[in-house]
Amino acid sequence: MTNTLQMTRRTMLTGAAVAGALTPILVASAPAHADEHAAPGAKNSGKKVDLSKLPREKVELVKPPFVHAHGQKAMGGPRIKEFTLTIKEQKMVLDKDGTEVNAMTFDGSVPGPLLVVHQDDYVELTLVNPDTNTMQHNIDFHAATGALGGGALTIVNPGESTVLRFKATKAGVFVYHCAPPGMVPWHVTSGMNGAIMVLPREGLTDGHGKPVVYDKVYYVGEQDFYIPKDENGKFKKYDSPGEAYEDTIAVMRTLTPTHIVFNGAVGALTGDNAMTAKVGETVLIVHSQANRDTRPHLIGGHGEYVWATGKFANVPDVDQETWFIPGGTAGAAVYTFVQPGIYAYVNHNLIEAFELGAAAHFKVTGEWDDDLMTSVSAPSGS
Repeated sequence: MTNTLQMTRRTMLTGAAVAGALTPILVASAPAHADEHAAPGAKNSGKKVDLSKLPREKVELVKPPFVHAHGQKAMGGPRIKEFTLTIKEQKMVLDKDGTEVNAMTFDGSVPGPLLVVHQDDYVELTLVNPDTNTMQHNIDFHAATGALGGGALTIVNPGESTVLRFKATKAGVFVYHCAPPGMVPWHVTSGMNGAIMVLPREGLTDGHGKPVVYDKVYYVGEQDFYIPKDENGKFKKYDSPGEAYEDTIAVMRTLTPTHIVFNGAVGALTGDNAMTAKVGETVLIVHSQANRDTRPHLIGGHGEYVWATGKFANVPDVDQETWFIPGGTAGAAVYTFVQPGIYAYVNHNLIEAFELGAAAHFKVTGEWDDDLMTSVSAPSGS
């Protein structure tokens, strides 16, 4: 019989409850009522917003790297955007060798879907934890204000659901992730994170009044995984996240990932799964990393406008070769493709890109421009 701790559904939920009780943070336990929101721009003015008068819009989310349909400029005043995220605990294969992870996900993908709203809209999220899952979960929006980003109000056990509403007061791209008491890093590094984009109501600009308009948007979620190995150096497989818990935590504490991938697996965005564009198209790339720093780089292209920390009220950097996104942050970059071909999009820690998996491709079609690049003399022998 093994001495390894076997984490059952009951012990996982009990452990989370105990950890929560020991956490020295006091938060309100009751959700805010719909009629208790202050008017936009008001501070303790006593004015209320009648949310029953605001239009509602139900949004159907899509799997990354794709993003649901949305307007780049807001039409009219604020509205309530309704989203649903369903938590799925599932096995995922990380590489061609069949390495498995007992992933925890939002909507079954790593990363979870990108949510898009406009500044001053209200995000109304239904979070579902089906009874087929084994663990307690919640959600922390870095775009939200108060209650641990919503984490304190959204703790759901298997078989439960909850509805959270918050006002999107800051423009930018922001990480969201699971943050259950006592188990935050395990859930995040098991894949349970995503991003939300809060566009300025007037749309993106260059910081000097010039509109920045994109033809396509792609969402790249970078994920570090920590897969235990056996005594022969082979990656281990487990029947459940709970069974893998103790071994996985030991690997996590080395701070050395076994895999660093884009969108859940090595090669998830290469070959037939490459992102596509045409010469002349402007692409917005949203890139998140919920846990570690990263350095996106488009080989053969540039970041023409880059919000490295993802906040659209800031003037973007221009013509960047590589940009730095701190862990726990989402960034955004815009590029207009001017040459056809395959562009590699990588974490420019090249060890992480080429050895651990943090690489993607853009496949661009169109006419070649010799003025930008040409082969003057083909390689030949002496």
